[in-house]
Amino acid sequence: MKFEMKNRLKPCAALSAVIIVIALVMSMMGMGMNLGIDFTGGTLMTYDMNVKTFDTADISAALAECGVTDAQIAVTGEDKDQVQIRIKDVENTDDLRTALEEKLSASYPDIEYVDITRVGAVVGSELISNAIKSLTLAAVLMLVYIAFRFDLYSGIAAIIGLIHDVAIMLSFVVILRSFIRVETTFIAALLTIVGYSINNTIIIFDRIRENVHKAGVRQLPREQIVNLSVTESLPRTLNTTITTLLTIVTLYVLGVDSIKQFALPLIIGILAGTYSANLINGYVWALLMDKRGKKAKA
Repeated sequence: MKFEMKNRLKPCAALSAVIIVIALVMSMMGMGMNLGIDFTGGTLMTYDMNVKTFDTADISAALAECGVTDAQIAVTGEDKDQVQIRIKDVENTDDLRTALEEKLSASYPDIEYVDITRVGAVVGSELISNAIKSLTLAAVLMLVYIAFRFDLYSGIAAIIGLIHDVAIMLSFVVILRSFIRVETTFIAALLTIVGYSINNTIIIFDRIRENVHKAGVRQLPREQIVNLSVTESLPRTLNTTITTLLTIVTLYVLGVDSIKQFALPLIIGILAGTYSANLINGYVWALLMDKRGKKAKA
């Protein structure tokens, strides 16, 4: 039996609305995004290891034993023999420093304390503002491009889908706050999703445009044209999505923590983009075009 896509705009829109509302409620209850040190600032501790080579995994393990799991460790110094440890602010820094030095001295007996300072957020309002400006500019340019290549309502539907994908990704970042920590890589993942999402949408709209001008199809209701277009594009969409996800899921499973914080939002965004491109955007276009037709008749 041949598979054929059906219009599921209302239940899909309702599902997306529920996810977004859950995230908003959690945020209002103080369970919003799990912001990393880059966004919140913290304490920077510097140590001279006094060895030619050392393993940062040893430092991570020592920090974990002291109850610190969210830390950024960087090797510094001219001879790469120093380490900088960036952590969130703690109640008693002196106690943490004493416990950490005691554990590290077992493996590195010549470790030497250098400095400890309070540092501000590396990623502040300026970077967030730039990201918002980038998304806004991208949305406007996409609207102009799609309106020129297809029609204005295709552009509007594509932007609605883009906003949907970003909102769903942000919502899951809130819902899965125990697994996702918002760091600098999150901005990169967000911008990557914008490109991936709009690409999927353009593929669908290109097929819709072909079918609108095809004999034997153009006289069909627009909803049925979208059904046919999505059905015809589905093998390509699934193949692209599955091959992309295989790579990113592998990165998530085998990657270090910083890679995981980039890969998981990307996985969510790719799934949201595929979902909206096939089940929402085309039907939004059909709805807008039908409304325009009714107004023209009136």
